[in-house]
Amino acid sequence: MTSDMLKGLRITLCFGLAGAVNAGEALVYPDNDPTEHLDVIAFGSCAKERQPQPVWDAIRAHDPDLFLFIGDNNYADVWFEDGERIMAPVTSKARFEEAYAMMAAHLGFAALSADTPIMATWDDHDYGDNDAGEEYPFKKVAQEVFWSSFGLPAGDPLWEQSGIYHARTFGPEGRRVQIIMLDTRYFRDPLDRRENRGDGEGPYVPTTDQSRTLLGEAQWSWLEAELRKPADVRIIASSIQVIAYQHGWETWGNFPHERERLYDLISETGAAGVVMISGDRHLAEISRESGFGEVSVPYPLWDFTSSGMTDGIQPVDEPNRYRIGPAYRGTNYGLIRINWAATPASLDFENRDEVGQLINRQTVFLPDLR
Repeated sequence: MTSDMLKGLRITLCFGLAGAVNAGEALVYPDNDPTEHLDVIAFGSCAKERQPQPVWDAIRAHDPDLFLFIGDNNYADVWFEDGERIMAPVTSKARFEEAYAMMAAHLGFAALSADTPIMATWDDHDYGDNDAGEEYPFKKVAQEVFWSSFGLPAGDPLWEQSGIYHARTFGPEGRRVQIIMLDTRYFRDPLDRRENRGDGEGPYVPTTDQSRTLLGEAQWSWLEAELRKPADVRIIASSIQVIAYQHGWETWGNFPHERERLYDLISETGAAGVVMISGDRHLAEISRESGFGEVSVPYPLWDFTSSGMTDGIQPVDEPNRYRIGPAYRGTNYGLIRINWAATPASLDFENRDEVGQLINRQTVFLPDLR
């Protein structure tokens, strides 16, 4: 899909904030258009708005049909006072607006958003509080600024919805791509903390309380309805990793019954073509769940993680028994190339560094996702 094809659908990405820069025009929440299909989808997460972001130039060089911003799109809960770095819960609308304005001011992001559709969800830092969930008292304000900053048109039903989960489908039958953007913050119950935390261990452990939820019942019902819609490829964007959990930080593995519910829902709905993308962990890696022990999956499930758009290179020191190929901790972004004309049709997932150099690649054949 070229930018010329999109001009008839384009809406204005207008931040409208004090001191903000107009990031140009973009198809931010596009209507479903069965006449156009997606070939190249880029995504990324964890972009610290106070730091340089040259990675946008590398992303633009691929001419993606769609960009997915999947969380920590800015760090609203981090700021400076009298030269001192502070990380604390956001308690004012003005601080959210400042963070989004700084995000919009990056020339590379503005150039991308001028001719590339953008869909977004949040993670904890742009939600407003590190590792926060449903208990965060300022979440309604966070949602209001999120929607206005990403140009959601007035009158869209999403303004009235609690939480920012949403989905769109692109392309004709045989080349339909469904993008499902989850909200892993607004409804999430508290996490269980690890006792006697050792070196290299994350702060959380899987809960045994099956009454706790990650998505909330309203979002679960919505997700079931979405998975029952026709699509050939389904990209589920989760701000936190779905498959990897041994690191002990935030992950679906902290709610094992919810992760099992997701796997079962994919099976029960007969949803083919599901792959997952995630961020949060400030690394690039590929995870595959083929079913271990009592875990049952309808087909091999893949989680493509790309996180850290403003990070320096560091060693990877966290375990992941589901990892396929190398892991990379440094500035990176993700690409999904859909090879519709191949026999059989396939997805190529790629992680690339800030200048576009390939970190890893994985091919997944569509007949294997059913």
